[in-house]
Amino acid sequence: MEDSVINTVFKFVLGGLFVSGLAGCLSQPTTEIETKKKPNVLLILVDDLGWADVAAYNPDTLYSTPSMDKLASEGLLFTDGYAASPVCSPTRAALITGKHPTAIGTTDFFRNKSRRHKYREGKFKPASFVEKLPEQGSTIASVLKGEGYQTAFIGKWHLGQTEQMWPEFYGFDVNIAGHAAGSPSGGYFAPYKNPRLTSGPDGEYLTDRLTNEAINLVDGYAKSDAPFFLMMSYYSVHTPLQGPKKLVNKYRERFSQLDKTPEFAQVEQIWPTDKPQLNRVVQTNPTYAAMVEKVDENIGRLVDSLKAKNLRDDTIVILLSDNGGLSIGEAHSTSSLPLRGGKGWLYEGGIRVPFIISVPGSESNGKSTSVPAISMDISATLYDLIGIDAKRVGPIDGESLLPVINGETNSAERPLFFHYPHYSNQGGFHRAVVRLGDWKLIERFEDGKLQLFNITKDKAETTDLAAEYPTKVAEMKKTLHQWYQQNDAKFLRENPKAPKYGAPWKPALGE
Repeated sequence: MEDSVINTVFKFVLGGLFVSGLAGCLSQPTTEIETKKKPNVLLILVDDLGWADVAAYNPDTLYSTPSMDKLASEGLLFTDGYAASPVCSPTRAALITGKHPTAIGTTDFFRNKSRRHKYREGKFKPASFVEKLPEQGSTIASVLKGEGYQTAFIGKWHLGQTEQMWPEFYGFDVNIAGHAAGSPSGGYFAPYKNPRLTSGPDGEYLTDRLTNEAINLVDGYAKSDAPFFLMMSYYSVHTPLQGPKKLVNKYRERFSQLDKTPEFAQVEQIWPTDKPQLNRVVQTNPTYAAMVEKVDENIGRLVDSLKAKNLRDDTIVILLSDNGGLSIGEAHSTSSLPLRGGKGWLYEGGIRVPFIISVPGSESNGKSTSVPAISMDISATLYDLIGIDAKRVGPIDGESLLPVINGETNSAERPLFFHYPHYSNQGGFHRAVVRLGDWKLIERFEDGKLQLFNITKDKAETTDLAAEYPTKVAEMKKTLHQWYQQNDAKFLRENPKAPKYGAPWKPALGE
């Protein structure tokens, strides 16, 4: 038996005894332990929530996030937690399958064909990509369902057009509000126009309604002997920006008292237009602030419902976002500072996100770690905590964070990869990234230009060190190119509408 399993800190106070949460994988005939209920799992995913939006990460935030801050105090806060992609669907696919978006071809957000979303083009056509989850393979829900878990999905899915691609076909017993759309079709106030959610009374707020649905499920789970996996996937704080009027007015009044400073700054851009690309640099959008407070309030209500039903000590709670905050592009919702960029970009502002794991009884609770983590790690970590043999699940690209939760932070550094061969709605460059230890290498796909940052000393990515450290650039470039080959990475394509640009740059793999 693995020492990491035996020594796990995941313990529950049940019947006055500290019991290992990994009882299911223990081989010794200890009937009392083996018959204990497996841990419940509450996975909370907030859409477009920025790293700098949450006070536990950014004490200077202008938003109110006491519930998320409290959850951070009850769990392990990953300062360097990453979304698998700078946009939503790829990260969601990675989270639910444990596979890197590039490995399964889901490298851009899935279009809602009923709304005629188009694929953006520039000098070149974007890479081809897949708009559905793999037909063969496991999800967290299907694996846990096989272990006797009750499984439920609530909120934003955005992983397929047809009903056969929605949560109930990927291991979830219950699907409330999950369908093709990436934003609420009818907005945040009823009527919702959602095929998986009956509409509420006029004026009902979607974030409140989804939380009510989750609390109702928790009430039912409290009466059951079977463990549960509940994925609470809020549509907030994605556009359209809509918040309760009273709360919006509160922030409008509060922000009016602040010293007037420029709200936007110009950033680099690739679109052939004279209109400058702007980045929000202060958190003074009152509607967005209201939406953050509202989702925070509801996260608190949901976690409190576990406590009210005496389930909190039996439940792993995980909180993360699907990409960085929307600071550039269609809405300029928030500011990602001190991080550079935002949603749609592979600078830190687009991929570094709130990332908290709360394991009852863990000695790491209330602490933080700078060990990098990524969306795919969630499935591997849950399987390890619950005691599920990863070999039976099949290959996944994430690694278990249980050693980090146990305080074992001296393991060998591993590279993290990000690959976005598309033109983002937010004006982001098509690029790839490898982060290894303190270093982050960015490779641009139109021209092959390389940037190197010491991300530990310079998380704002202000100083490109590529010219100063050519050996480090060559080493990391080789690692990245090997990863391209291993994952059949796709790149930009020639654009017949812009023949003057010819064929796009492609990496010389095998160098």
